[in-house]
Amino acid sequence: MEHIVIIGNGISGVTLARHIRKLSDKKITIVSAETDYFFSRTALMYVYMGHMKFEHTQPYEDWFWRKNRIELVRGYVHHIDTDNKVLKINERDFLSYDKLVIATGSKPNKFGWPGQDLLGVQGLYSKQDLDALEKNAPNNDVCKRAVIVGGGLIGIELAEMLNSRHIPVTFLVRESSFWNGVLPQGESAMINRHIKNHHIDLRLSTNLKEIKSDDNGRVKSIIIEETGEEIPCDVVGLTAGVSPNIDFIKSSNIETGRGVKVNRYLETNIPDVYAIGDCAEQHEAIGNRRPIEAVWYTGRMMGETLAQTICGNRIQYKPGHWFNSAKFLDIEYQTYGWVFSEKSKQDYEQHFHWKHEDDTKCITVAYHKDTNAFLGINTFGIRMRHETFDTWLTENRDVDYVMNHLIEANFDPEFYKHFEKDILSAYNNQLQTA
Repeated sequence: MEHIVIIGNGISGVTLARHIRKLSDKKITIVSAETDYFFSRTALMYVYMGHMKFEHTQPYEDWFWRKNRIELVRGYVHHIDTDNKVLKINERDFLSYDKLVIATGSKPNKFGWPGQDLLGVQGLYSKQDLDALEKNAPNNDVCKRAVIVGGGLIGIELAEMLNSRHIPVTFLVRESSFWNGVLPQGESAMINRHIKNHHIDLRLSTNLKEIKSDDNGRVKSIIIEETGEEIPCDVVGLTAGVSPNIDFIKSSNIETGRGVKVNRYLETNIPDVYAIGDCAEQHEAIGNRRPIEAVWYTGRMMGETLAQTICGNRIQYKPGHWFNSAKFLDIEYQTYGWVFSEKSKQDYEQHFHWKHEDDTKCITVAYHKDTNAFLGINTFGIRMRHETFDTWLTENRDVDYVMNHLIEANFDPEFYKHFEKDILSAYNNQLQTA
């Protein structure tokens, strides 16, 4: 019986295992050093905030794996011998495979800051990170102040988590405006104000110089690069992005760049070895997408696609139109299609931006200035329907059609009815002055 071994029990690896089982009777083994069972990584913040317990983040009961004949091995893979198709696990155990799938996800970036390995300095990615945060910052008696380094989605999540326990937060963001490498100017500025309104000490255009230690090897403060200011703190969250978790692969014959190099079929340069999820890097990016996509739903889609290939129906990974969602404190964010920031905006790209007077809701619509083709939309504080925008992008609708039918995409028609005239008036005024 063919043996499929999957390294990593995140969304991509587990989705792959489930779909292989639906399609075949192959032997399946998942190896993971993080946890015994699969859990929803995006729910970790809600465990710390008290909205759920960790067991609530596990979508499947413990009996699910035995019933579906998916063997789980708790261990860390130290080396892959692709010539003999053998994994070395925990320095002393060995596991053979017929087909191998690398689905090891990401790890927090570190940039060689002095003191980055001190006690109390951590990322926010794994179950171990959650456990460390519970120990390092259980309340505002133990943690008098936390400093977060890096202004992405993980950074804002960590800020919200600490804020929920009334722990003062200083947020160091090297960019001149929050996430302005991704968001257009109006949206980024709105999020700046929203962060400050939550009494978070947001420091823009600010870099970390070093993390200082007390006599016990714990963090006691940080030094800011630009001013030399010292900020006392008990916890430092390193949230300056993530990178593929592939260090153990570099001693093998598997080709790597930033991630494990794969083609459109998610195949590596070694026969019977594949990579999916955050750790996979396309040789050539798909459309406007990045070669590495650390996104939950693309990991799931890769798992579903590769299951078909492994079970005899070799198909390409085709993720379709870009979409994503996140949360900035209590403002929900969605994006469909492509809306680029000022830094990466295309020459042909025109934006329409509308913001509600309460400064917590806005939309930005991107369209082609010459053809009026609808390119994408960002929404903040307004929940939209994925299926509707996916259809409009496939149908190559123009921006006038989208703006006049926006109510069809809205989850909250009452909201849209209330502000429909304002939105359309702002849009028509922009057209007249363009």
